[in-house]
Amino acid sequence: MSGLTNALVICVVVVLVVVRQFKAQEIGTDRRWWLIPAVLVFMAVREPDLIDPQHRAASLTLLAAELLVGSAMGAGWARTSHVWATPDGTAWSKGTKATAVVWAVGIGLRAGLFGIGALLHVRQGIPGLMLALAATLVVRSGLLILRAGPRPSAYGVADAAPGPMRKEPV
Repeated sequence: MSGLTNALVICVVVVLVVVRQFKAQEIGTDRRWWLIPAVLVFMAVREPDLIDPQHRAASLTLLAAELLVGSAMGAGWARTSHVWATPDGTAWSKGTKATAVVWAVGIGLRAGLFGIGALLHVRQGIPGLMLALAATLVVRSGLLILRAGPRPSAYGVADAAPGPMRKEPV
């Protein structure tokens, strides 16, 4: 896939994620929550320039740091999101002002990593960003599902793993 297509996919995903984080959304425990991260990982690993072959160790170190930043960003995003349940037991989440701070710090850290790579003459591309964004989304979704706790199903059995959740103020 071309670099322009990859850049477009990244931009669309980031815009969707950022816009949607400040709107109340139902926390889905269905199996589709991992679909966008899976597509991002698939697109990233099939690209030949994921690792710079001339600077393999530095490239792998920067990629690992990018994944750590992405995972930390997902954890911070999940932690700063407001989570509540409606009377029917449906769990919802919505980003807060602290969530915006998490995003700003994460983007700053990613820019710093890109700068370090440029100083080391390590070729960095969109595949690393795709992997980090996938890590962000997986960690965030997984932690929100845990925070949402058990949800009653049609048969009276909980659908999700237990976890604490605050109730929305009335």
